Amino acid sequence: MAASIARSCRIVCRVKSHVIFTKTSHLKASFHCSHSKSSGLLLSLHNRGLLKESFPEHAAQAELPDLLRSGPQTVYCGFDPTADSLHAGNLLAIIGLLHFRAAGHDVVALLGGATAQIGDPSGRSSERERLSPATVEENARGILESLHRIFTHHELHFTPDPSRLGRLTVLNNRSWYKDWQVLEFFSEVGRCFRMGTMLSRHSVQSRLKSAEGMSFTEFSYQLFQAFDFYRLHQMHGCRIQLGGTDQLGNIMSGHEFIHRKTGEEVFGLTVPLVTTSMGDKLGKTAGNAVWLNPDKTSPFEFYQYFLRLPDNSVEGYLKLFTFLPLAEVEKVMEQQRRDPGKRIAHKRLAAEVTKLVHGKEGLESAKRCTNALYHSNIQALEQMSDTELQELFREAPFHELFLDPRGTTVLDACRRAQAIPEGPRGYQMIIDGGVWINHQRAANPEQVLVLGQHILSNGLSLIRVGKRNFYILKWLSM
Repeated sequence: MAASIARSCRIVCRVKSHVIFTKTSHLKASFHCSHSKSSGLLLSLHNRGLLKESFPEHAAQAELPDLLRSGPQTVYCGFDPTADSLHAGNLLAIIGLLHFRAAGHDVVALLGGATAQIGDPSGRSSERERLSPATVEENARGILESLHRIFTHHELHFTPDPSRLGRLTVLNNRSWYKDWQVLEFFSEVGRCFRMGTMLSRHSVQSRLKSAEGMSFTEFSYQLFQAFDFYRLHQMHGCRIQLGGTDQLGNIMSGHEFIHRKTGEEVFGLTVPLVTTSMGDKLGKTAGNAVWLNPDKTSPFEFYQYFLRLPDNSVEGYLKLFTFLPLAEVEKVMEQQRRDPGKRIAHKRLAAEVTKLVHGKEGLESAKRCTNALYHSNIQALEQMSDTELQELFREAPFHELFLDPRGTTVLDACRRAQAIPEGPRGYQMIIDGGVWINHQRAANPEQVLVLGQHILSNGLSLIRVGKRNFYILKWLSM
C-alpha cells in the first residue's frame, strides 16, 4: 500500500467497524440526486442505493458534483480497530471506496489506533470494553490485512484497466494523537464545541436515557472524530466525510468544528446500514458477524451467508455489494424470476462478493466445499485440502491414522475414528446402513477399504454416522 498521498485530499469517507446496512433509515436529510446537476459517479451510487443522506443537504447536493467533476479527489474511510477483523457490515462502505477509486479518485483508509481506545457510542446501548494499546495494535494488523486483500482482489478481478485507479493510502490516527497532552487537546479542540449541541446528538440522548448512562470518555468521542476530519482537512484538503447513518452526529460535529476553525464549508454523506432479514443489526456487537478474515469466517461460510439470503433481499444486495452494471443486475433477476428454483441471482451474488473478499482461490474453495457437502460430489471432496475439510466440518474430529498393511476394514476405520460404539452395537449400526464413507453407504463391516472408493487420492476418508456426525481420517501410509 502507498505510504503517502501525492494529490490533495478533498473527500473523506469515515466508517466505524460496526457500520452496517439496513433496508430503511429515515433521517432528516435524505440524499436526492438530479441528472442535470449530479456527477456521473454520484448518480451511479445513488441509483445503486449506496447513498443515504447528505449534510448540509442543499450545499452537499449543489456543490459536491462540481467538486467531483473538477478533478481527482481523495476519499477517506476510517476504521476503529475494536476487533481483529472487519465484518460484512463494513463491506458496504469499503465498496463505496472502491467505486470512488475506480472512478480515478484517491482513497485513504484511516485506522483508529487512538479512537479505538475511546470507544464510539454511536449505535450502542452500553459502553465498549476498554482495550489495551497492545490489543488495539494487534486488531489494527488484522484490519489492515482485510483491507489490503480486498483492494488487491478488486484491482485483480474487477478492474479492466488498473492504470485508471486512484491511489490507496493507509494512515493511523494514533500518529497525530500520541504526542498530544490532554490539556493542550481540550484547550484547542474542546473550546470549539458547545455542550447543548453535543448533548443533542442522538447517540448521546439515547444513552443518557438508559439505565447505564454514558461516561465522559464516550461523550468526548465526537471531539476526536471531528478533529480527525479537521486534521485531514488541514493536511490534505479533505472536505467530505462518508459514514453509516449512525455516524451522522459525528459527521455534523466535524462539519461544525472545521467551520468554526476555518470558516470553510465541508460536507458529509452517509451510506445505508446492513441488517439481517429480521431487521437486526449485523455486526460483532449483535453477535452475528460474518467476518472478512478467513481465519474467523471461512470462504465457504462467507459464500453460504450470501447464498442463503431471502429472495426479497437478493436484488438489493446485487446492487449494493457487487460491481455488476445495473442492466446486468436486471438481467440476472429476470433469469431468477423465470426459474426461481435455480437461485441464479443468489449464486451470482455469493460468487461476486466472495471473489472480492477472498479472491478466485477462495471462491473456488467455497464452491468445492458446497459441492462436497450439499451435492455429495466425490470429485469435489477429492480436490479438497486438509484445511478445507477441517473448515467445512469444523466440529468434526480429525484423525491421522496408519493403514494396516494386511488391510483396514470399514469396522476398523470407524472404531479407530471413534465414530461408532464398541461391541455389537457399533457393528450393527454399519449393517443397518447408518454409516457412509465419502458419501457412499458402507453397510459391510468386513469390507476392506478400497483406494479410490473409501480412500480418496488425497489420502482422506470422510465418515458420516447418521445425518450430522462427521469424522475426517487422514491416512498416512497408503
